[in-house]
Formats: sequence, structure tokens, C-alpha cells
Amino acid sequence: MMTIIGGFLMALADSVPGVSGGTIAFIMGFYDEFINSISLLLKGKKEERKKAFFFLLRVGIGWAAGMVLAILILNSLFEKNIYLISSMFLGFVLAAIPIIVSEEKKCLKGKYYNLIFTLIGAALVVAITILKAKLNNGEGGEFHLTVASGVYLFVCGALAICAMVLPGISGSTLLLIFGVYTTVIGAVHSVLTFDLKALPICFIFGFGVIAGAVGIVGILKKCLSRFRSQTIYLVIGLMVGSLYAIVRGPESLDTPQPMMDIHTFSIIFFIIGIAVISGLQLLKVIIEKKGKTENKKIEKV
Repeated sequence: MMTIIGGFLMALADSVPGVSGGTIAFIMGFYDEFINSISLLLKGKKEERKKAFFFLLRVGIGWAAGMVLAILILNSLFEKNIYLISSMFLGFVLAAIPIIVSEEKKCLKGKYYNLIFTLIGAALVVAITILKAKLNNGEGGEFHLTVASGVYLFVCGALAICAMVLPGISGSTLLLIFGVYTTVIGAVHSVLTFDLKALPICFIFGFGVIAGAVGIVGILKKCLSRFRSQTIYLVIGLMVGSLYAIVRGPESLDTPQPMMDIHTFSIIFFIIGIAVISGLQLLKVIIEKKGKTENKKIEKV
């Protein structure tokens, strides 16, 4: 159930410019398993593939439910309540950073020279966010599917999934920069409402997503196993940078709104965000303790 909830929250994050689904996976504590499962599904042994498949199925069920809900219902709510949603996501990220530092303290402690990767991660997200603002939403009118635009859409899908998998970088923001955010969301919405004219756009974008996932996951798996300290420091930087991306998120809407300031910031929703992450972390700890207790009983038997 925690994995399904995690997938659901990943989809909600992926659907909103400024937040990454990878951030949610890291917050929920299954980022490593998520990356490894994708890799094992492609290259693992039979038993490993089976286990990876059922884990990704749980994530997928939650993600699909969250994305359908976001596209059909929540998009208009995000537009109307973007400052409340952004305040809550600020609470999510700020509450998650100390949790990640605590859980990864073995690979972080004594290796403070890797803080350079934190600076790089934060700078990368800030740079992408500033680029988006300068491009003035990047939407270039109605999308017409041709060979050239199809190739472009495929590449956009590959790059977007890389951003969605990496904590801190928003795939939605990249799609806005590339000028295909409304095209992709509109195509998916059309297919969900049984208008199949947009199906080719969904297929091309989907194949790009698959290609990007295959490429980025292998790299991430190696980084987490061989260069874990540097990778975690980088992830923390990406998450710190995402705070700036969230603050400027309202500028990325179809109808751009001013970036969040002290007057539009909601302390109530900020506290709700912190409470949700703290509650999920507590639930995760309880489940893990219960699992260890049950394992000890089995070992005794």
C-alpha cells in the first residue's frame, strides 16, 4: 500500500511543473528499489524480473491512478490553487531533506568535500528554472505531427523521463521548456476521453519515455552503487534547487501567474506538507519495525 501511495504521489508531482516524481520516490524511501527494479526488469534473472515486475506494478497502479486524476480533474484545481499546492510541496521537500540526510548519514559523514555535488545539483535546477522563465513558456502554437516533429517529440519524451526519475528536476518543466507540455497533456486527455486522434502523439512520446528510462536507469544504478556519497550529495542539491523551482512554478502554468511571494505563500498548506511527509516517514518506520519483528519470529521457528 505504501508503494501504491508513493506511485500516486509521484504522478501528482510529475503532473505539476516544478516538482519531480523522483523527489517523491526518494522521500518515500523506495528510490533505490525503484531504480534497481527497472534495471532488473530489463536485465535480471527470472526470479529477479518477477520480483521487479510486481514492485513496478504496484508503483504503476498508483502512478496511473494519480496521473489520470491529475489530467482529468486536478489540472484545473492546480491552476486555481497553485500557491496552496506549491506551499504544500515546499513543505514536502523541506521535511524530506533532513530525513534523507539522516538515512544516508553513513555515506555522507566525513565526506564533506562532496558538497561540491550539492552545489552542482542546486545550480542545475535553478538554471533550468531560469531558462524556462526566459523562454516565456516555450509554447509555439498548435502541434502538427510530421516526421521532424515526431522525432523531436520522441527526444522530448526521453529527456523528460530522465528528469522525472532524477530527484529535484521536473519533467513537466522540461516539457514546458521544449514547448510540448500542453501538446502531451492535451493528447493524453484526449485519449482518456476516447478521442483517438491523438493516439500517435501518445505512442511516439511513450516510446521516447521508454528509451530514456532504459538509458538513465543504468547510469543511476551504477552511480548509486559505485559513487553513492557523490550521488546522494547531488540528489540533496537537486532537492534544494527544487525549492526555487517550486517558488517559480506558477510562472510555468498555461496561464502564467506571478511567482510565489510572502503574500501568496500559505503557512497552513506548508505545515500540511511537512505533516504528510513526517506521517509517511513514521508509518514507514513502524512497518519496517513490524517486518523485522516478524522475521525474528520466523527465524526462531
